Amino acid sequence: MTWDAVWKYALCCIAAYLLGSVSSGILISRSRGHNIRAEGSKNTGASNVLRSVGVVEGLLTFVCDFAKAAAAVWIGRALLGQWGAMAAGIFVVIGHNWPLFFEFRGGKGIACSVAVLLFTYTWQGAAAIGLCLLLILITRYISLGSLSLLTAFAVLVALTEGIWPAGAWAILLALLGYWRHRGNIRRILDGTEHRLTFKKKTPPTPQR
Repeated sequence: MTWDAVWKYALCCIAAYLLGSVSSGILISRSRGHNIRAEGSKNTGASNVLRSVGVVEGLLTFVCDFAKAAAAVWIGRALLGQWGAMAAGIFVVIGHNWPLFFEFRGGKGIACSVAVLLFTYTWQGAAAIGLCLLLILITRYISLGSLSLLTAFAVLVALTEGIWPAGAWAILLALLGYWRHRGNIRRILDGTEHRLTFKKKTPPTPQR
């Protein structure tokens, strides 16, 4: 590897990490008077914002997280082609999960991962997203759908592009998600995981 390639890799990884460190969930929820890291799952991602703040805010968080990951991948591809896009994709997820600007307490990287997989290996990413949405629709477990997204993508990339280096990269992306979802996995196994619902909680009737 030439020095020119080394500094370009360093630049795209640092830029991607810093982009990832801009926590949309914290900023959006804060603008609505919420401290998202003290509510719900205490996670800063779109699903907790949706449950704890509102549907509009949750969707806006997803869009912003998706956009920053897409921008990071674009920077990586502009500097170093597909390998730069893949390197940036990993680092934007790391930045989102452990953000420099917010005490290294971030989200679980799924919205970012959706952008990364779509803009690196498009058809494999689209197939994985389809499976994810189907599982969420059937089970109403966002976490289960998220894990299926990362798993299916890793399997498809490994089968179609080879286990090294593309498959190993996709597996690393999946492992980042699995690590951040380890609490969700325990709750799914215990039967205590929250299901997606759009119903508002009914306040208790005051006693007379």
